[in-house]
Amino acid sequence: MALQTLRGLGLLLETDARLPSVASLIAGEPVSGSWWSHAFAQKIFTALGQFADHRDVMFTKLISGKVTLVHRRLSPEILAIGTARAPWQMKGLSKSARNLLEMIDEQGSLRTDQLAWPESATAKPGEAARELEAKLLIHAGQFHTETGAHAKLLESWEAWAKRVGFKVKRISTDEAKKKMGERVRKLNEQFEAKARLPWV
Repeated sequence: MALQTLRGLGLLLETDARLPSVASLIAGEPVSGSWWSHAFAQKIFTALGQFADHRDVMFTKLISGKVTLVHRRLSPEILAIGTARAPWQMKGLSKSARNLLEMIDEQGSLRTDQLAWPESATAKPGEAARELEAKLLIHAGQFHTETGAHAKLLESWEAWAKRVGFKVKRISTDEAKKKMGERVRKLNEQFEAKARLPWV
């Protein structure tokens, strides 16, 4: 059911009190706050894991700073926006975030558990990564390490596209932003929500 909803809408929140989300679809009711404390938490966790492994699904911080599942057909829009390096993306980035972005640009991808992070850095690598995610500058995916710990794979959008076998269909940044803005506007109208995109 959640996959059908994602196919239809193109976007699906991990959790949200108003907009369609994986948590609310699994729970059968709106889920406010953290879904971890919900009675269906294990089922929600399982569903999200299945989505994470699905070739047609991308996770990113797109709507209102929340984890958003994006259907593969919208990948051209995300890639166009993510790779633009527009003023709204670069302005205000901390030195640590800029350094991390430079490392990702050079190497294509980095694992947070294998990251050579300078001791002099004022922020932890996780904080820098969250800054870059919020600006759509990178793709970040969670995974379990060989020891069972949680870590993230931080990738440039080009590296992500190559890894998943996505042939980039070129689209202008302005067109991409217009399409995503219209999609979110319709969602807000339909579900009486106030979702926002990071560049607005």
